[in-house]
Amino acid sequence: LFNLPQAHHFGEFEHSSEQRCKQDLFPKWHLPMKIASVISLLTFIYTSMRDVIYPFITRKENVFYKIPILVTNKVLPVVSITLLALVYLPGILAAGFQLYFGTKYKRFPQWLDRWMLSRKQFGLLSFFFAAMHACYSLCYPMRRSYRYKLLNWAFQQVKQKKENAWIEHDVWRMEIYVSVGILGLALLALLAITSIPSVSHSLTWREFHYIQSKMGYLALLLCTVHALVFAWNKWVDVNQFIWYTPPSFMVAVFLPIVVLLCKCILLLPCFRKRIKKIRSGWEANTQANQTSMTSRL
Repeated sequence: LFNLPQAHHFGEFEHSSEQRCKQDLFPKWHLPMKIASVISLLTFIYTSMRDVIYPFITRKENVFYKIPILVTNKVLPVVSITLLALVYLPGILAAGFQLYFGTKYKRFPQWLDRWMLSRKQFGLLSFFFAAMHACYSLCYPMRRSYRYKLLNWAFQQVKQKKENAWIEHDVWRMEIYVSVGILGLALLALLAITSIPSVSHSLTWREFHYIQSKMGYLALLLCTVHALVFAWNKWVDVNQFIWYTPPSFMVAVFLPIVVLLCKCILLLPCFRKRIKKIRSGWEANTQANQTSMTSRL
């Protein structure tokens, strides 16, 4: 009986520690959410400076109405494709790490290990921003400003006595980049669905790896092509470089192109065969590996 109160208080301390553990909300999402928030904020500031602040300062033109839809819809694809590139960049760094040390038994750095464990969250956030980008794009014809601008274009065409406003290359550009964008979004949706535990558990490891790796790189390629076709001939247009800064789509495709090029390099037979041997357990005969083997023994 004397020990009952002590046991009771001990149970309270144990219960409170469990409550503190449960209060840690979405621990695996902390890093991806922070990075997504930082990229979103920086892209929003960058786009606002170019599309809103610059016309206001240079031409005294008030275009702040662009912020809710147009500016936001330029931020969303930049964040989405950047996060998608961050899903596959750690895998490339891990392959380079294994090639450098010639073994799979050397532990990755802590930052790389944490990054690789967060790839699922980065991918889901990328899909979320891509879906939001699609929804915002569908809202373009509903805007009142778009209707006024359409009337102005029609009036200018009548004033200039133009019977046909058809621009062939512009039509092809839009048809292609919309089609590629839909395909990219569909693949992102497939990746998001297969990341659901009930779906992933129904797949074999080979099937899951094929979808997340092969289809994932294809989705990254399609999203990059979507951005490049959207740019079309704007790469050489001097008017696009406002305040000597490149357009947001140029900044957005830099990291995905680097990731895709690195992946192509790793697919070369000289690297691909060596990585396959290392991941099968083979170790290069280096002094560092001999030292690590001795330390393990």
